[in-house]
Amino acid sequence: MSIFRWLAQNRLGTHLFTRRRGLKVGEDEGGNVYYRERGRKGGSEGDWRSERRWVVYAAEGEIEASAVAPGWNAWLHKNREKAPSEEPLKEKFWEKQHVPNLSGTPAAYVPPGHEKRGGQRDSATGDYEAWRP
Repeated sequence: MSIFRWLAQNRLGTHLFTRRRGLKVGEDEGGNVYYRERGRKGGSEGDWRSERRWVVYAAEGEIEASAVAPGWNAWLHKNREKAPSEEPLKEKFWEKQHVPNLSGTPAAYVPPGHEKRGGQRDSATGDYEAWRP
């Protein structure tokens, strides 16, 4: 990654804060690294919900918040006390693999009848009846 892109993504402040105050908690399969504030297990009262937590996204690729795994997202938002590296989530049979958000890209979903698909909609079949009071 070039230094200009690194600076444009505002990684300098995060890098300095992480080096000074961060304690690495774990890393996900996408290369994102998760931290909590060193020496502060939940603040003065000892409550884990008041501790500071953050993610440093993988160096390659775009910064994409939806790329954070569900267990790590729950940990970052303080819905879980323990990180997935300490206490892994149980996988449900209905869970699917992550699919990136494709909105605004050429691969985005475009419904039938959209102008990008020619603007031609299927003709009405007559099976709809409008409600009348």
